[in-house]
Amino acid sequence: MDASEFLGLRATTDPLRWRLEVVPGVCTDGLFLFGGCGLGAAIEALERATDRPAVWAAAQYLSYARPPELLDIEVTIAVAGHQTTQARAVGRVGDREILTVNAALGRRDAAWAGQWIEMPDVAPPEACPPRSHISTVDDSVAKRLEMRLAVGRDFSAFDGTRTDGHAALWAHVPDVLEMSAATLAILGDYVPFGVGQTLGEFVTGSSLDNTVRVCSLVATDWVLIDVQVHAVTNGFGHGRVNLWAQDGTLLATAGQSCALRAWSDSRVGALGTVQDESPRRTPGV
Repeated sequence: MDASEFLGLRATTDPLRWRLEVVPGVCTDGLFLFGGCGLGAAIEALERATDRPAVWAAAQYLSYARPPELLDIEVTIAVAGHQTTQARAVGRVGDREILTVNAALGRRDAAWAGQWIEMPDVAPPEACPPRSHISTVDDSVAKRLEMRLAVGRDFSAFDGTRTDGHAALWAHVPDVLEMSAATLAILGDYVPFGVGQTLGEFVTGSSLDNTVRVCSLVATDWVLIDVQVHAVTNGFGHGRVNLWAQDGTLLATAGQSCALRAWSDSRVGALGTVQDESPRRTPGV
């Protein structure tokens, strides 16, 4: 299964138009389209429409899409050069605009290459505890991912003590067999996780934007989601995510801002319940 199958992205008779059925398996626990899934679907549409790989893609999230709505994604190719294409994708539900994505795509022949930052020294996935998942819904994108806590604390340890802003998760997507920009877009949408860890409080956030810059697509079973929160102010959180392969290769970077909110009472009340942590596949996705 590739990322488009994981997301449920569907082609139409028009190569510039794509459709995504908004089902719980691509949604947050609040049952609205997960920002990373929206960006991932747009990247897949852009790559397939241009036949070029994404270099970077920036999403602005404008409204919510909820099950069982249908997201129409329209691609516009603004400039198509010999090696680089500049394009955008707009996702709508009816007349309501949900997200806008601008992107550059292509590949240039060049002899220069290098990586100047290093993956943080963390325990391997098998030595890290599973991340607790507290949800009041039966299905969501989080329940389709296997995650292990590399840097951070369990919800039971949240006591309002603040950290240095660094948190990290190992993530495995059992259904996806190949690494892609769309897969990395899904995993890059985790600054809100870092904000809760940083504050030590039951705080999450709704993504306002996300920019993914693709570095190297190498095969890896697990991806380290390495989050650094830069600031929390005026009700918004700002930070970046580095995505690492297990061998230390930098796969991509992401930058994000999010609007913060406290957990719902029902979710906090679910802390004492036992959750099934095994990843699951969503029928039809």
